[in-house]
Amino acid sequence: MTRFGLILAATLVLSVPAFAQHPEKKGEEPGGGKQTKAYVPAHGPAKVKNPPHAAPQTRDYRDAEGHPNAPHVHPDGKWVGHDSGRADVNYHLDHPWEHGRFTAGFGRGHIYRLVGGGRDRFWFGGYYFSVAPYEYGYCDDWLWDQDQVVIYNDPDHVGWYLAFNVRLGIYVHVMFLGR
Repeated sequence: MTRFGLILAATLVLSVPAFAQHPEKKGEEPGGGKQTKAYVPAHGPAKVKNPPHAAPQTRDYRDAEGHPNAPHVHPDGKWVGHDSGRADVNYHLDHPWEHGRFTAGFGRGHIYRLVGGGRDRFWFGGYYFSVAPYEYGYCDDWLWDQDQVVIYNDPDHVGWYLAFNVRLGIYVHVMFLGR
């Protein structure tokens, strides 16, 4: 081998560790996981002060062009669709908290990745939940084995939490089923 060939081969061999230490691609966490770049509300909705006398049977949540026809949260923190108040019969429970209370963490600092299930029963980190039957249609697009959710307390509907889907920007009422 010529002197030039040896120098070239040595340079290539010595440069391999430098290529192996490249920075992670934008949007990826070390280990290949995706970082959350979407909007995540800092806190849950405020308690409803003046609820309507009766909740409409069908609702259209598209309050602006391109917004989903599902309960969602604006970047200014407005929770669209969380306005029915305590008396909403769709969220009445005879035995609130019958499976205990969720205590793993709430809000923006606690993003959980779904690992299985469906709207009747889904889970992450050993915690199990179910979606309110009244809202089944709003979670048809959820990816039950990979979407990220954030759990918030519901200040109006006793026994319910709000699960915000980070990918879709929508939320549904969920009941904690235990650990």
